[in-house]
Amino acid sequence: MRKTQLALLTLGATILAGVVTVTPAAARDYPWCAQGGEYDYPGECAYSTYEQCLASVSGRLLYCGRNPLFAYGQQQVPPPRPTRRTRPVAPY
Repeated sequence: MRKTQLALLTLGATILAGVVTVTPAAARDYPWCAQGGEYDYPGECAYSTYEQCLASVSGRLLYCGRNPLFAYGQQQVPPPRPTRRTRPVAPY
């Protein structure tokens, strides 16, 4: 009985350690989407190149299109430059 409890405790600790160390996947906008058929707009956007997308949609009655979030996304706007502070000059 004691060996079973020890084995279950070890198994539980191993599973817990594995869950704690899992990091979430990084979100990324891929430039190409498989569109049409069973996919809603914008489709399955998981392709880095047009060729990858074509290979995936081959024989599936789908087509490849640009990811609108990638193609028409927000451009990085540079931060505004700080205004120069000038010292007041006393009149002579």
